[in-house]
Amino acid sequence: MTASPEKSLETLVLHTTDNGVSWITLNRPEAMNAVTWDQRERIISLLDAASADPDVRAVVITGTGKGFCAGADLRGGPASAGERAADERVAGERVAGDVARTIRRGAQRLVAAVLDCEKPVIAAVNGTAAGLGAHLALACDLVLAVESARFIEVFVRRGLVPDGGGAYLLPRLVGPQRAKELMFFGDSVSASHAERLGMVNRVVADGELEKTARAWAERLAVGPTRALALTKRLVNASLDTDRGGAFDAEATAQEINMTTADAQEGVAAFVERRSPVYRGR
Repeated sequence: MTASPEKSLETLVLHTTDNGVSWITLNRPEAMNAVTWDQRERIISLLDAASADPDVRAVVITGTGKGFCAGADLRGGPASAGERAADERVAGERVAGDVARTIRRGAQRLVAAVLDCEKPVIAAVNGTAAGLGAHLALACDLVLAVESARFIEVFVRRGLVPDGGGAYLLPRLVGPQRAKELMFFGDSVSASHAERLGMVNRVVADGELEKTARAWAERLAVGPTRALALTKRLVNASLDTDRGGAFDAEATAQEINMTTADAQEGVAAFVERRSPVYRGR
């Protein structure tokens, strides 16, 4: 019996929720987990669902096999009618704006879904992260990588401009000069080098990735979830605003957070000299 498209997609992007952690696993190891249009839509949907589900308090994105994500696999087929129309036009008939629309609806939406997720997102980089795959990892709040992992700004090798927010994300992590070096040359960057540059939080032995990711995620999952969401928003916006805007946003976030049960619990636990028990509310 032929598997239904929906079932097939669930197999290609695995999803489980365990101890408050949503695990999103790219599962096309034969393609180094290059992301098809349909997979992208499922990942975005799962991230949106994690934001809305109070029982999900952290997210981990990882892959199977030797690749975390080798970028976008356009051979998987466009997902929307507009993207199909653009894809079916021959080069000489392509309408101005087709490529920009495809990028906005595709790679940029995927990266934005990570940045905008209201739960902390960990990238557990199990292997090569290239092109959009590298940007998917860098968009995450915390990045773990195995010793054998590689990060590659592969676009220049194909004569392309980086997409998926790469020119936005990378300079904020490593500075503009280093970002240009990585994007101009497209060299493979080892996990240890990426850690030194500030692209990776921690490098672990190949057999320790899941254990470490689980420990980090479950630690986040028992934290004050709404406070973490507001902190994530403040940090992500910090390099795009001036001091006055940042201070105003901070004060507003404090006002909002003090209405949560977790903030009340945190203060009460401090006064009562006990460990707080946060519920993510």
